[in-house]
Amino acid sequence: MLAWSTLVEPRAFVLREFEVPVLPSGARPVRVLHLSDLHLVPGQRTKQDWVRSLAELEPELVVTTGDNLAHQDAVPAVLDTYRDLLDIPGVFVLGSNDYYPPTPKNPLRYFNDSHEKGEALTTRRLPTQDLVDGFTRTGWLDLTNARGRLELGELSVEFVGVDDPHLEYDDYGTVAGPAAPGTDLFVGVTHAPYQRVLDAMVTDGAALILAGHTHGGQVCIPFYGALVTNCDLDTRRVKGLSRWWPGAGSTPSDAAPPDASWLEVSAGLGASPYSPFRFACRPEATLLTLV
Repeated sequence: MLAWSTLVEPRAFVLREFEVPVLPSGARPVRVLHLSDLHLVPGQRTKQDWVRSLAELEPELVVTTGDNLAHQDAVPAVLDTYRDLLDIPGVFVLGSNDYYPPTPKNPLRYFNDSHEKGEALTTRRLPTQDLVDGFTRTGWLDLTNARGRLELGELSVEFVGVDDPHLEYDDYGTVAGPAAPGTDLFVGVTHAPYQRVLDAMVTDGAALILAGHTHGGQVCIPFYGALVTNCDLDTRRVKGLSRWWPGAGSTPSDAAPPDASWLEVSAGLGASPYSPFRFACRPEATLLTLV
C-alpha cells in the first residue's frame, strides 16, 4: 500500500469529464479545461508531459485554481508545462502554495485542523509575482479578488474570483455584485471552496463555481470516500460535480432547489513533496462541456 500510494497512484493521472447545463437555450457547447493543485517541483516530467498533452483536447477556456508551485525554482517549469494551454483564453486564482513553499511536517496533521499555514508555518516566500506575470502576459485573466470578462464565440462570460480563502486572503466584498446586463454565463473561481465564498458567489448569481484545494481527500477509503476536505466543505462534495446553494451545508445535492449553482471541485494533480501520497484518489484534470 505504501509503495502504491507514493510511487504508482500519484502518477496515474486521469481526465474527468462532466456535462454542465448552464448555457442559454440554443447556445453551442463550450469545452472548459479545469486544472488545479499542480504542486510542481522541477523535474517532474511525467506530470508535465501529461498536462501538456491536454492541449490536444482543444478546450476553448482554461481555468486554473491555484497551488501551482512546490519549489522556489518552479515558476519556469510551471509555465513550460502550460505552454500550449497559454495560447488558449484562460483565467486563474492563487492558492497558499503559490505564496509559501511546502515545509516538512507530520503528514497525519493533514487529517485534522492542527496544522499551521501561511506565515505561521514559514516566513519564506515563493516568487508569486513571476507566476502571475507569466500568466497575465499571455492574456490570462487574474481573478485574485477581481472580476473579468471574456467573449467565447457568441457567449459573453463574466468571472468573479477571490484570493485564497484557506489563508483568509479572500475579500469578496470588494468584488461582490451580480453580473453585468447581457452576460450569458456568470462563473465563480476560488482555490479553496469555503462555504462563505460559495454562498456569496451563488447569492450574486454565479451559475457555475470552480475550485480545487481539497486534493479529493488525497487518501480515501475504498467504497467509502474521503475523510477530510481541508476546509469546511462536506466530504460528499470533496471532488467532482455537485450542486450548491446558500446554506447548503451537508445537505445532499439531490435536495438542491431548482436555482442552485453547479460546483465542480478538482481533486488536483499533485501534493506537497513532503506528503506525496495518494490512495483511492487519482490525480486529475477536468474537462467540462458546458451546454
